Amino acid sequence: MAAVAARGMRGETGRVPAGVAWGLLAAWAVHDAEELATMARWVRAARPRLEERFPGVPWERLEVSQAHVNVAIGLMGGVMAGAAVAGARTGGRSAVFQAALAGFGAHGVVHLAQAALARGYTPGVVTAPVVVIPYSVWAWRRLRKAGVPARSGQAHLVALPLVLAGVHALAHAIVKRRERRPSPKHR
Repeated sequence: MAAVAARGMRGETGRVPAGVAWGLLAAWAVHDAEELATMARWVRAARPRLEERFPGVPWERLEVSQAHVNVAIGLMGGVMAGAAVAGARTGGRSAVFQAALAGFGAHGVVHLAQAALARGYTPGVVTAPVVVIPYSVWAWRRLRKAGVPARSGQAHLVALPLVLAGVHALAHAIVKRRERRPSPKHR
C-alpha cells in the first residue's frame, strides 16, 4: 500500500494531479496581473521610441486603453479558466488544455523576444521567465511522466495568435460599445 502511494506521489501511475491543470490558471493570473498593471501605460510611454526604432509598424493600432486591457484580460481569463477545467477533468489529456499550455509557454518566450527587440522592459517580461516558462516546462514534464500523450502539431501554435486576436477584437468591440452608450446622467 505504501509503495502504491509513493508511486502516486511521483506521478508514475498515469494520474496527473488536478493542480497541474489549475496551475495554468494560477500562473496565468500572476502573469496577467503584471500586464494589467503595466500594458496601457507602457505602450503610451514607449510608442515614440518604438515608432522611431521600427517605423513600419502601425503603432497607433497597437496602443490600447486601460479599459481595453481590463476587458481583454478578463476575456482571456475565461479562456484560461475553461482550459484549466478541461485539463483538470481529463488529467491533462484535453486538447484544449494542451493547446492553452503550449500557447502559454510560447507566449512567455514571445515576451522575452519583445523585450530583447525593445531593448528593455515590456509588459509581461518580469513574470515570463520566473512564472510562465517554468510552470509550462514543469507541467509538460508532469504530463510526460504520467504517460499523457502530447497532442502535438501546428494547431497549438496557430491557435495562440487566433485566440489573442479574437480576444482583442471582442475587447475592442465591448469597449467601443460602452463608450458610445450615454452616461446615466444623460438618460
